[in-house]
Amino acid sequence: MTEKYSNRLIHESSPYLLQHAHNPVDWYPWGEEAFAKARKEDKPILLSIGYSTCHWCHVMEEEVFSDPEAATLINRLFVPIKVDREERPDIDQVYMTASQIVTGSGGWPLNVFMTPDKQPFHIATYIPKQSRHGRPGVMQLLPKIEEAWKNNRKGITDSANSITKALQSAHGDVDEGKLNPAIFEATFTQLSEQFDQQRGGFGDGQKFPRPHNMRYLLRHWKRTGDAKALHMVEFTLDAMRRGGIYDQIGFGFHRYATDPNWKLPHFEKMLYDQALIAMAYLEAFAATGKPEYADTAREIFTYVLRDMTSPEGLFYSAEDADSEDEEGLFYLWTQAELESALGKQDAELISKAFNVEPDGNFKDDASGNKNGNNIFYRLTDWHELAKQSKLDEKELRSRIESSRQRLFELREKRIHPFKDEKVLVDWNGLMIAALAMGGRLLGEPEYIRAAEKAAELILEKMRSEDGRLQHRWHKDDIGITATLDDYAFLIWGLTELYQAGQNSTYLNAALELNQIMLEDFEDKQGALFLTAGHAEELLIRPVEIYDGAIPSGNSVALLNNLRLSRLTGDVELDKKAQVIANTFSQVIERSPSGYTQFISGLDFAMSDGYEIVIAGDADAQDTKAMLQSLNSRFLPNAVVLLRSKEDAEVIGKLAPYTRLHSSINGKATAYVCRNFSCNLPTTDIKQMLEHLNGGD
Repeated sequence: MTEKYSNRLIHESSPYLLQHAHNPVDWYPWGEEAFAKARKEDKPILLSIGYSTCHWCHVMEEEVFSDPEAATLINRLFVPIKVDREERPDIDQVYMTASQIVTGSGGWPLNVFMTPDKQPFHIATYIPKQSRHGRPGVMQLLPKIEEAWKNNRKGITDSANSITKALQSAHGDVDEGKLNPAIFEATFTQLSEQFDQQRGGFGDGQKFPRPHNMRYLLRHWKRTGDAKALHMVEFTLDAMRRGGIYDQIGFGFHRYATDPNWKLPHFEKMLYDQALIAMAYLEAFAATGKPEYADTAREIFTYVLRDMTSPEGLFYSAEDADSEDEEGLFYLWTQAELESALGKQDAELISKAFNVEPDGNFKDDASGNKNGNNIFYRLTDWHELAKQSKLDEKELRSRIESSRQRLFELREKRIHPFKDEKVLVDWNGLMIAALAMGGRLLGEPEYIRAAEKAAELILEKMRSEDGRLQHRWHKDDIGITATLDDYAFLIWGLTELYQAGQNSTYLNAALELNQIMLEDFEDKQGALFLTAGHAEELLIRPVEIYDGAIPSGNSVALLNNLRLSRLTGDVELDKKAQVIANTFSQVIERSPSGYTQFISGLDFAMSDGYEIVIAGDADAQDTKAMLQSLNSRFLPNAVVLLRSKEDAEVIGKLAPYTRLHSSINGKATAYVCRNFSCNLPTTDIKQMLEHLNGGD
């Protein structure tokens, strides 16, 4: 990329926009200046949406947007606008929905040709400079659009109006219905049909982690005792941990595997994946007690706290797949490199452990040949490898770990992939939730402290004077109106923080933000828009429910309202959750496996639930022991509230029903209610656990 050009993006803070700040394309950021120019000059707009760690965004930036010939054509015919989808998920949602309507698919980069009044009339993803393999190129496509704009404006206007009407219909009134417990079995049946019995995961092609599916299956197993559901979770988590999708040297998960065997990753690492996948491993550990699941969660947190945490204590967004202009180069090893780093004996052991081959263990996409590079992945567990290597398993693990550390130190000297250091409230909310859950289930207070630090910074620095959230913080720039996801995900994190440490500050903050969320985002039917009522008016005001790579704000808000209702006794929040559930019932019934975060919320509402109040001295050993006995169990539909002497007044205001809960004879006392029916209080941990489904 040459820097002899500078455009308006040079004044932006988004790393993605700054990657295009020296393009010869005369980029505008999204804003009235660009639309006014388009209206004045009667030009269509080229809106290009992407994100900083997107591989094909990089390709198009280098091939097209950095090319003077292509840039000259773009500048002459269009008003070009660049948008970072992570900064403006609302804009991305509108035009990605349009892409799905027009083309049946979507992806990034997303290139939208639209009228000055923001109506799309032609949509494409990656566009090469010159046409190839049946894909039209910029130099051929843009003149055709110019010709149509000049000579067939009615055709363009009709197309734009048609797409806009379809968009409005897609986000119009939602038929209300009522979901019932049959939805749980229907969801399980669909997931069972999609499950890959040979390799784990869902589907037969590229493998995505899909942690919402696994967290729902754990709830199905908990509710029904169906061993198949637990098997699907364990088989998938085991395959993911052994696969190339997991960074075996430095930890953390890559975005997805490009093959069905979890071996060859798309090397990008996203913060939200680390958070959501960690939660799946943590809940699997709580359900099974298997230490390998706890170890994997710890390793994910090691990666995040080491590589994805700002000096202040907030969490960065992503790491790129590419380094030195080659995807995955940072993570690949040749056998010669291993022998040089480890010596022949340890290199041989590492090669056996992680399937390293002399000519490489995968084929290059371009040539179809092996090029000597290796991705680390495991085919066998350590016990089996120890037998094959005639080693004691403890010795084997020790040698592999020693070699891993040496390779990690050597890898740290390489040129690292680009890191997107912007902080997003929604993704930070997910990581706060994961760390808080990890601290609670693993008994690791350092994870809780890291979550608290991030939460306190967001609450202090990323709220306006009226208490509303801001979406993005990058370097010294804090701004952009928050979306539903920012509120829902941060409320999730704050609620998990309260459950982990019983600090009422976080429960109070969750309730405050939840109230703002309901006021700013609720539609007339009770569902929640993606954008606030006071936010910029877009072509449509989107409503999202699908649980994709990231769960929808509505799905998370459903469960948030239920948990906060159970914690505080506020039945109005339960009613809000009921309305959300009913609003989307018919949509979800058609394909429930696409809404597994939402279904997990329904499971909380419809299955056996527990409200547990512990009355006692927060610092007393019997109180800590009682809380720990709850924290070590998989109780997905339970909420725990501590009423201590130190916090009694605050908790009494937040949860008035606890005012009569007191300790018996100065001992920690448990009040357990199940399905709106309460047991007698007890000071005995064993009896408390018996009240929880027989103590399982």
